[in-house]
Amino acid sequence: MSDAVGPGDLVLCVNAAPNHATGRPVPLQVGETYRVFAVMEFACPCGRSDALLDVGVDFAWCQTRFRLLPKPKAETKTRRASVPKEKERVR
Repeated sequence: MSDAVGPGDLVLCVNAAPNHATGRPVPLQVGETYRVFAVMEFACPCGRSDALLDVGVDFAWCQTRFRLLPKPKAETKTRRASVPKEKERVR
């Protein structure tokens, strides 16, 4: 997943299990979306990922805790063109 994820992408937290190394609870919430600030190429101690994601909560988290959300598609909006009003000339 590290190839697909980049800074600015939105990811969904799917795993809020305790920290891999320390066993402490994590401040992430399952079902919450987070914006990725940085992707750090680092083999996680769990052995399941090759990158850590910095989402602005604590330090960085194993990428297996997240799923990449699709990028929003641009919506086209039709706008009315402003037409200048014609003035009537009075003599």
